[in-house]
Amino acid sequence: QVQLVESGGGLVQAGGSLRLACTVSRTTWGLHSIGWYRQAPLNQRELVAEVSTLGDNTNYAGSVKGRFTISKDDANDMVYLQMNALKPEDTAVYYCNAKIRRLGNLIDFWGRGTQVTVSS
Repeated sequence: QVQLVESGGGLVQAGGSLRLACTVSRTTWGLHSIGWYRQAPLNQRELVAEVSTLGDNTNYAGSVKGRFTISKDDANDMVYLQMNALKPEDTAVYYCNAKIRRLGNLIDFWGRGTQVTVSS
């Protein structure tokens, strides 16, 4: 099992910045990738950014490219999401996600989420 705990959410004005952090604990055997998703009210959960554990390949949603940066600190089992030039439409609950490979399948693990609110 993997435990994920997010922190760093809050209220910020449009144009501001926030940095989210995710603590990854317990076994990470088979970890394929780790990333951030978000879900706004009445919307489906969507990928924001992810990074693979092999090769550190990153993938970003088009709406955040150039504004958000995902990074990981393997020594301290942390993953970060630096969010700059925030917009009101970035308002959502942000979830840390880990994909673990088990028997050829990818299993999703989720944190409880942290609220990000961007005021106009």
